[in-house]
Amino acid sequence: MKEELIGKVAMTTENGTDWERLRNMGDAEIHASAMADPDAQPTDENFWKHAKLVFPEAKETVTIRLDSEMLSWFKGQGKGYQTRINSVLCAYMNAQSNHNQQNR
Repeated sequence: MKEELIGKVAMTTENGTDWERLRNMGDAEIHASAMADPDAQPTDENFWKHAKLVFPEAKETVTIRLDSEMLSWFKGQGKGYQTRINSVLCAYMNAQSNHNQQNR
């Protein structure tokens, strides 16, 4: 992994980002790139009239015993393994809730 010191923080280039090209982009090129991204379109006043601030639910810290093979697999998927485990457990919970509602 190549590291480059930027300010007091070492930035890694492992993800393939061309930081030098980004530093050399002008405002017009940055704007054109943002406008070309379908997920980053500008919003209008109508959007903000109906927007609602939503805070994520607080998470609870717990200690849980997990199989080492399973934990290694989740960790091997990259950053955010705890979030992924939480998502899998939530999906299971929701599937069980749906299953139980259908069987009533």
